[in-house]
Amino acid sequence: MVATNQYVADSATLLEIYKRAALLKANDERARKVILSGQIAMVYYSYRGQEIIPSVMGQLLRDDDTICTIYRGIHDMLGKGFPLRPLWAELAGRVTGSCKGKGGPMHLTYPPKGIMVTTGIVGSSAPIANGLAWAAQLDKSDRVSVCTFGDGASNIGAVHEAMNLASIWKLPTIFVCQNNLFAEHTTFEKMTGGQNIAGRAAGYGMPGVRVNGNDPEEMYSAFAQAVARARAGEGPTLLECMTFRFFGHNFGDDDSYIPKDQKAAAMEADPVPALRARLIADRIASEHELAAIEADIEAQIDDALEFALASPWPEPDDLRFDVFEKEIAA
Repeated sequence: MVATNQYVADSATLLEIYKRAALLKANDERARKVILSGQIAMVYYSYRGQEIIPSVMGQLLRDDDTICTIYRGIHDMLGKGFPLRPLWAELAGRVTGSCKGKGGPMHLTYPPKGIMVTTGIVGSSAPIANGLAWAAQLDKSDRVSVCTFGDGASNIGAVHEAMNLASIWKLPTIFVCQNNLFAEHTTFEKMTGGQNIAGRAAGYGMPGVRVNGNDPEEMYSAFAQAVARARAGEGPTLLECMTFRFFGHNFGDDDSYIPKDQKAAAMEADPVPALRARLIADRIASEHELAAIEADIEAQIDDALEFALASPWPEPDDLRFDVFEKEIAA
């Protein structure tokens, strides 16, 4: 599938995409700062460099559309509208978190915004997304179901099985591979046969497209086309969104396996400030307007962090709850 010009991001849409991307960037920067300061101890996977993909998805998806992501997916969830207070409370392990402090950074969920599952099992977002897509199909709804995964997870059997089933049943599933060129510490070339992932779609009888995931207009056109197909009952799409992560697989990873010149080039082309500069150059927004947006984002994060740290820890007895349909007496 080749992305067409049928779906074009206008000036207002580009500004909204930037607002989401600026939030994602600021939130990641704050998370790393909070860990280094010792305010919160948590396992953390930085997504810096990959902000445009979920910002575009969040712009095009409705609240009732569902998304399944993996443990690296905080940016996907924020892009979809995850509120900051329950997000940060969950990161801090507090009872006011979205999972009452029992999920933590790797198992976030927020159904009111269609954020259904964050899984720690690589590749398992795909079959779960199919289940949600099948539910939408049975309901005769035009909801779409999105699963996000990385280039490493694209080689997991469950992803292939899910794509095959989605094609056979014409499920409204959108498979979004965020190809950041590294699966943990292994390069794309060392672990993936073939030159790309999008080309695999032909084997499953679905459209596939490789898109520059750091280009908001290119990403918007491709994702909008996939959403339109899914809503119209035309079945799934595989998108391979090319991007790059600026840091190691997890916080504390020294990322020495990433070639220094490759990393430097990617950071020089940082998609968030690039979009910011574009908005100013095209007179979509002024420096003053964007600075105000960014200051408001920082204030929202300040509020969420303060809320999280002031919230109580779960009680030990809370482990018995939200496990079985009927609670077990002590």
